[in-house]
Amino acid sequence: MSESRRVLVVAAHPDDEILGCGGTVALHTIAGDRVWSLIACEGESMRYGDEPTHQDQHTERARDVLGVERVIALGLPDQRLDTLSLVEIITPLEEAIDELRPHVVYCHHGGDINRDHQLLFEALLVATRPNRDHIETVLAFDTASSTEWGYPRTFVPDTWVDIASTLETKLDAMAQYERELRDFPHPRSLRGLRSKAEAWGTQACMEAAEVFMTVRRVSRNGETGA
Repeated sequence: MSESRRVLVVAAHPDDEILGCGGTVALHTIAGDRVWSLIACEGESMRYGDEPTHQDQHTERARDVLGVERVIALGLPDQRLDTLSLVEIITPLEEAIDELRPHVVYCHHGGDINRDHQLLFEALLVATRPNRDHIETVLAFDTASSTEWGYPRTFVPDTWVDIASTLETKLDAMAQYERELRDFPHPRSLRGLRSKAEAWGTQACMEAAEVFMTVRRVSRNGETGA
């Protein structure tokens, strides 16, 4: 990450951007990269109804912890992306991508158990198609309590990012989503997230890691992606 990059994280719900790649995002911002988070769904109505949750405040606090430049909230219905046409999801994604012109895009894995994750991934495949030649790399992340609960499990990581230096930052960012945390041994507990990062890390002789599955990586003029 020695060269400055424009980085976009596309997540279905508030907290997914932390679960999937919070430690990697912190590395990007430390390196001076410009990072934006796009959160597709409002993340409240299905789980909390009309009860106020101040989710937007939690998202902004997490953004501040990671050093993300801006959060783009599309406000699509929580757990109801299947009530929209795919075009209704693709269009705002394309608008954001055309505005920000990211080099690197992080997104959900298409085989997650969560239907919103699946549909957002399908829409993103269209929004990041190769005619947008500024995009060098598209990587799918592992979302705790969704990716590993999918069946058949098809998430096969090919990229390990050492987040030993930013694991505490990731956990601090996740702690801002106090309503989304669960007690250990749930995978969305802080202890569970630490254990997962350490377990992924040991696969590549690292203290802690986040892992990704490459959707597309393009090399131009002899340069590599992220």
